[in-house]
Amino acid sequence: MGKKIKGRKRHIGVDTLGNLLSVIVRTAGAHDTKGGPELFQILFEKYRSIKAFCADAGYCGTAVSFVKNMLKLTLDITKKIVGEGFTVIPKRWVVERSIAWINNSRRLSKDFEIKNYISANMVRVSMIKLTLMKAF
Repeated sequence: MGKKIKGRKRHIGVDTLGNLLSVIVRTAGAHDTKGGPELFQILFEKYRSIKAFCADAGYCGTAVSFVKNMLKLTLDITKKIVGEGFTVIPKRWVVERSIAWINNSRRLSKDFEIKNYISANMVRVSMIKLTLMKAF
């Protein structure tokens, strides 16, 4: 029996500019170490030029061993910097900025979708809109 948490968890893969490469939407009760390997596998198959991955501390354990043993790549885990006030974590802010851009979409700001795949498609539509707005 899983956790009884409502909502969704979005696992997104972005490049260094914050452009969306892949997205997986799962229930909020699923841990990051379960969704991480699936996302890394998809990214590795689509983009063979990837040399390494970067993720936060939620992806420690299973995801690190999966990337190391199965994909033969490295997964850099960014640790929280302990200090006073707000601290920018290198590389991590790119993903956080992309998530903030996605959450600006009215449809994605609340959990309106019934199916996970529809929510994933709405993330893609939102990023297409953002990319087109940046281009013009």
